Amino acid sequence: MPSVGLLERSSAALGRVESGRLIVLRLIVNRTDQVGTRTSPHRSGQLCPCRMKRGLKGDPEESRVSSEGPTEPSKKVRELDNELDELPSNWGRLPQEILLHVFQYLPLLDRAFASQVCRSWNQAFHMPELWRCFEFELNQPASSYLKATHPDLIKQIIKRHSNHLQYVSFKVDSSTESAEAACDILSQLVNCSLKTLGLISTARPSFMDLPKSHFISALTVVFVNSKSLSSLKIDDTPVDDPSLKVLVANNSDTLKLLKMSSCPHVSPAGILCVADQCHGLRELALNYHLLSDELLLALSSEKHVHLEHLRIDVVSENPGQTQFHSIKKSSWDAMVRHSPKFNLVMYFFLYEDEFGPFFRDEIPVTHLYFGRSVSKEVLGRVGLTCPRLVELVVCANGLRPLDEELIRIAERCQQLSAIGLGECEVSCSAFVEFVKMCGRRLSQLSIMEEVLIPDHKYNLDEIHWEVSKHLGRVWFPDMMPTW
Repeated sequence: MPSVGLLERSSAALGRVESGRLIVLRLIVNRTDQVGTRTSPHRSGQLCPCRMKRGLKGDPEESRVSSEGPTEPSKKVRELDNELDELPSNWGRLPQEILLHVFQYLPLLDRAFASQVCRSWNQAFHMPELWRCFEFELNQPASSYLKATHPDLIKQIIKRHSNHLQYVSFKVDSSTESAEAACDILSQLVNCSLKTLGLISTARPSFMDLPKSHFISALTVVFVNSKSLSSLKIDDTPVDDPSLKVLVANNSDTLKLLKMSSCPHVSPAGILCVADQCHGLRELALNYHLLSDELLLALSSEKHVHLEHLRIDVVSENPGQTQFHSIKKSSWDAMVRHSPKFNLVMYFFLYEDEFGPFFRDEIPVTHLYFGRSVSKEVLGRVGLTCPRLVELVVCANGLRPLDEELIRIAERCQQLSAIGLGECEVSCSAFVEFVKMCGRRLSQLSIMEEVLIPDHKYNLDEIHWEVSKHLGRVWFPDMMPTW
């Protein structure tokens, strides 16, 4: 007599096999239902999975037809039901192209269950088309509540599917162990040619805790073997100038997107090398200390394609000690002439006394975000020097209302369509006047109710109606949660 443990394992295995069949059946029925009718499987007369498998007839309730006769879509569904009734019980005979189509709609775990139905489905599970895109989730149970890719699956991917991978990303928690695991996987991808690679830190950037040589060695494996890398996201990593040269030497003709904010080992010369050689680069994200007049001129050369997005993070690493350089207006003008429609996105995380070099001359910024409190003076300069501004988000300001500054922004920034004022104090009259000047082009408008200052024209009850009238839609100010 088999042991109890064996019976339990057999029962669990049969359950997974049945789950795999039911998962695929539901997808097949849902897809075919979309062809004939949009009604539910019960109303359209479709058969349940067990009836499809065993050839049983439906209930009398389900087979009843109205006096007018069946509609055209229901006829197609009935014909399809009859064909499904005649399907053989050998599910292994389903064509591989159908299995591939169905498997593409399944999460990885459901695919794994379905692969246990039969040999044919297991072969479909390993089709190269299903492994071109994969996200490795590397989390330590002791430090993260997020799910993690099972180590056995990682081994199987490296062994059987590494040469199929094309679009790969790594989500890593704050532990050094997870970052090391990501590097170990990267160093084994010697037979693949990736098109996109993303290294994403879901919490504190753990890649920075690794020995620089270990990280560079693993990343270089990908740079050398991938001859068609088009997208690279390596924010918060110890990448350096020599490794960027390897990237350029092997992928200069295909690289279109490069995001590398907070990479302290890269110099302005290193990013300039990328801009000089990668003439197809369309999106670039980096820290302000890497931005230079030479870089903007390289991105504006005749050989270079039109840049679409340039993101600059202006971050104070050492408050009060960081010295920020200035960019010439002529360099920005060259950039606008070459790529007149490009988006310049700037994130500022500075203290008030560190804004000296900024917004002195005209700058073609389109999306501007202030992550810390900003003074009236700086916001006044924004209204004077940012004519291309489309979106403005301000976390907070000082203790004085921003009435004049807000009106100036409405006058000078004619393309402004989204603004978030957070906890910036504004009088009700100035806020209504700002909305009236911008009109219905404001698709996004946000401010906390607590910072709107009632005056002789409007109180908090009246401002809702007045702003809604000028926007052409119902609008309410945001409210501070009370929990």
